[in-house]
Amino acid sequence: MINQAILDVNNGALDQEIKDNITGQATFMRAYTYFNMVMFHGGIPYVKVPQDRYEDDLFVARNSTAECFDFLIEDLDLAIALLPESISSGSGDFGKVDASFALAFKAKVLLYKASPQFNPSNPFDNSYWNEANSANKRAYESLKSLGYGLEDQYSDIALDEGNRETVFSVINSYPNKSANWDNGVRPGSESRGPASACPTWEFIKEYPMLDGKLYTDPTGKYYTSDEEFLQNYWKNRDPRFDQSIVWNGKVYEVSGKAGKRQYTSLGIAHELDDFGINPNVGINSTNLDRYTGFFILKNSMLNLTQPEVQQYDVDFVLMRFAEVMLNYAETANETGDVATAINMLKKIRERAGIESGNDGKFGIVANDRESIRQAIIAERNIEFAFEGQRFWDLRRLRMLDVLDGQTKHGVEAIAVDENGAEISLAVGRELASDNSLTEKNFKYQVLQVPRSGVQSSVLPDSYYFFPIQKAVLDRNIKLEQNVGWGGTFDPTLN
Repeated sequence: MINQAILDVNNGALDQEIKDNITGQATFMRAYTYFNMVMFHGGIPYVKVPQDRYEDDLFVARNSTAECFDFLIEDLDLAIALLPESISSGSGDFGKVDASFALAFKAKVLLYKASPQFNPSNPFDNSYWNEANSANKRAYESLKSLGYGLEDQYSDIALDEGNRETVFSVINSYPNKSANWDNGVRPGSESRGPASACPTWEFIKEYPMLDGKLYTDPTGKYYTSDEEFLQNYWKNRDPRFDQSIVWNGKVYEVSGKAGKRQYTSLGIAHELDDFGINPNVGINSTNLDRYTGFFILKNSMLNLTQPEVQQYDVDFVLMRFAEVMLNYAETANETGDVATAINMLKKIRERAGIESGNDGKFGIVANDRESIRQAIIAERNIEFAFEGQRFWDLRRLRMLDVLDGQTKHGVEAIAVDENGAEISLAVGRELASDNSLTEKNFKYQVLQVPRSGVQSSVLPDSYYFFPIQKAVLDRNIKLEQNVGWGGTFDPTLN
């Protein structure tokens, strides 16, 4: 359909300016669509002309991965040349692709081209990194000159629509197109069903402390033992933690309920929110296989009432300036520009509200290529939490092995008195009814989730490229299956 649109528009009688704009958008969308296929599978049939089902040979072979990247850059360069430089949030065209987004997306495509995913035999010293760095530097400097930058408040990134950090957002406009994020992240008692995603205890521990260092770092201002941390995990954290996570006892003024605290303690919390196996309750939580004792706060509109969580229209931010910065940091680091990489990290952490420290490094201790690489991927994990990037980052860097053998855990809260003795459930429920129980009125224990079934991760090397589905192979005899999935096609650039 995209190919047909490009052909028809350019054969039509529209003004050239309109032709160029439509062609630029369509060419970008062709590159965007094919990039997602290449990211999944490696080289695919990169078809750039309409195909007639009766007249044309539809049995098209896969282009090599190298050819696909060449075609992607060719399409994106054309889009950049034809599209308006930038579309402001106040414009009636806001939500259409502009050259700034195309430029930033091209830089991301070249980051992937240089990545270990596509270059397993030479992951960090291949020549593609220089090309990627040049593109990412250009994208960063161009967008910055146009007024793009970090939003002042991390919590406003998605909720303050069209802010300066938004490089591109998908426009939701109720009732034609609506958002339902809150329905998927709120506790069951405040939504239209159980939360579909919950932070694990493993992820909770990934957030730095207020000084930018992990609680396990003995050089950190907030260094503590595992035991002490478990009982005080919400204290002195990276401010993004408070703006992203809901935990037991936290003030959570959802649906406009002033002073409301969220509870997850079995026997005290609403049965749709609880998590635990406290034997004094006499029954386990029914949420043990889907909850962890934590919920997602990030990008949630707390003012929405419960009936509204499936029918509102906050835009979906597809790319933001922080990603442009960290993409640039990554390519800069791999090409020897350590200063730029560190500077990008510092700016991200400064906006987050992390303490600068006496050395002004915001807790960053990395100082060589390998340690900075690890610092960048760790920063991406926190900065882009719940934005759908973590799996793809690990896959792009061939780091999925960090998940091998890992298990998931949650944290149960049990109400106690000032001496640490468990209080009766009746007293706990009464105190919770007027939000009198705070985090310090509980003791905490770690529980594995799910309680039954598969409990450890296994991610084989074949996952770095997914297979072509058998149903697709059956329809085209010229398609080869990927190596690692019973085929002969090499999806890498090596």
